[in-house]
Amino acid sequence: MNYLEFYNLKEEPFSNTPDSRFYYNSPQHSKALVRLLYAAESMKGLAVLLGDIGTGKTTLARRMFESLPEEEYEASLFVIVHSDITPEWLLKKIALQMGVKDVEKDKISILSSLTERLFKIAEMNKKAVVLIDEAQMLCKKELMEELRGLLNIESESKKLITFILFGLPELEDVLKMDEPLAHRVALKYRLEPFTEETTKAYIEHRLKLAGAYRSLFEPDTYPLIHRYSRGNPRRINIICDNCLFESFLLKLDKVTKKVVEMVAEDFGFKREYEESPSTPSKREDKIDIELEHLVDEKFKE
Repeated sequence: MNYLEFYNLKEEPFSNTPDSRFYYNSPQHSKALVRLLYAAESMKGLAVLLGDIGTGKTTLARRMFESLPEEEYEASLFVIVHSDITPEWLLKKIALQMGVKDVEKDKISILSSLTERLFKIAEMNKKAVVLIDEAQMLCKKELMEELRGLLNIESESKKLITFILFGLPELEDVLKMDEPLAHRVALKYRLEPFTEETTKAYIEHRLKLAGAYRSLFEPDTYPLIHRYSRGNPRRINIICDNCLFESFLLKLDKVTKKVVEMVAEDFGFKREYEESPSTPSKREDKIDIELEHLVDEKFKE
């Protein structure tokens, strides 16, 4: 028997795999998604989402990609897995994702084919949107110059391609490698750590989706989980997953404060907090209702 059987769960509630089924629409994630969808709908050219490791950028990128109707968007999402790429590779990748067939090898030919394809997409009354995750790995001036060059492809009335970049905070410095590109950022949003209230709601949300029919955490564990995770979703997952496992081994009906303390100490989160006890803000702004109305209802759940 494992803890899933012991607690009558259908699947692991706190896996760190970016599974869109477990997406939690927190106030700030909802706020971010509304803005990014607005940038795509309005073809703003360049939008940026920043966030520290584990704040949910990849999950949000997938959520956004799945929210773009195929009949209205020629959209693509790809992840940069290493920094050793060339402008030619990036240009070819974008061309392929936008539906260019028989992509040539030389840069001029690729650019010509991509430009032709973008005009064709516009003629079909569709919008070309490219989402790039881990965009901070595009850390070369030539790559930034390439993006700026693509943003210059436009008709008399509108831009023909929009880039949505998801990355760590250092993405801002990467964009500044090409100052004119940095000035072209039309929309920017940064994900912050969860509040204590949101941390609790996030945990309960994932447990419910995993099949839990009752609370599996004592009420006084939530403030501790928030404290030691610092409101970081990935850390929350790590703590909660291990707490359920340890509680299963101890044959406990629910996770207790003692178990949370033990797990936090094992992972070094407790010591880290004690050495630097600053905690995230206890306030999250609500979604801007005025901006939310700018997004078509088709984007919402």
